[in-house]
Amino acid sequence: MSDSNTTHFINPSYFILLGIPGLESVHRWISIPFCVTYIIAILGNFTILLIVRMEPNLHAPMYYFLCMLAITDLVLSTSILPKILSIFWFNFQEIDFSACLTQLYFIHSVSVMESGILVALALDRYVAICDPLRHSTILTNTVVAKIGLAALLRGSLLVLPHPFLARRWPYCRTNVITHTYCEHIAVVKLACADIRISSYYALFVTFLVTGPDLSFITFSYTQILRAIFSLPTKEARLKTFGTCSSHLGVILATYFPALFSFLAQRFDHNVPLYFHIISANAYILLPPMLNPIIYGVRTKQIRDTLLQRFVNKET
Repeated sequence: MSDSNTTHFINPSYFILLGIPGLESVHRWISIPFCVTYIIAILGNFTILLIVRMEPNLHAPMYYFLCMLAITDLVLSTSILPKILSIFWFNFQEIDFSACLTQLYFIHSVSVMESGILVALALDRYVAICDPLRHSTILTNTVVAKIGLAALLRGSLLVLPHPFLARRWPYCRTNVITHTYCEHIAVVKLACADIRISSYYALFVTFLVTGPDLSFITFSYTQILRAIFSLPTKEARLKTFGTCSSHLGVILATYFPALFSFLAQRFDHNVPLYFHIISANAYILLPPMLNPIIYGVRTKQIRDTLLQRFVNKET
């Protein structure tokens, strides 16, 4: 490592991403599940987009929201995986200062957008099950577009101060980031300044997004479950619950790793650094891989359309 990494400077031209400190000797082995995860995420999410685009019967609010989720998953995984794999495979650890801040922005803004889309999916299921006769009048194409735009603007604007504040701080100790990507707190911790503004604003965004979103999702699915258990027959209850179980699986895969990583990083200093980094990668990489699998397997319309088109191609 060159002397420039530890000498005094104010504005570094680049940062050094170490990958997973303590596990450098097995970086190439670790890259295998990372690469497989990325391939599944790319293929699965593009498949969702193509199926919905090609099948007119799937031009409905729920599938539009699934397409939005697929796009955010593609952006999220692509924003970090290529760089991580270049570190693991070729030891390309340098990342330009501006590129680092751009990656930081996309990671956190798209994560906020994804949370908003999960809220939209919960709303769609709530209306479809609890007030089915008004579903088509409540969730029109215009309303769906406005919800998607609101999720986009919320993520874009709430996270916008992160890179601007990070660029403002002086970096006069080191430009070495002990992480696989430019995670916000990992970057600003390198500054030789009082970064409480960045830290407090990050907490504010986390609680402003996660608190209301999880509260609305919890309320929606509580009402949905009440409606399901009030259905007259067991078959109807199982069919309706099967429709919602995929959504619940996606929510669990998205929020729990993220919350665990966030809380462990800030409050549990006894956890090894490599475990922090692996958990931080998990909450970014697992949802883009799991979402198309869960929806492809659990959503009957998508599964049937995929099988039908696959069979037609073979015949």
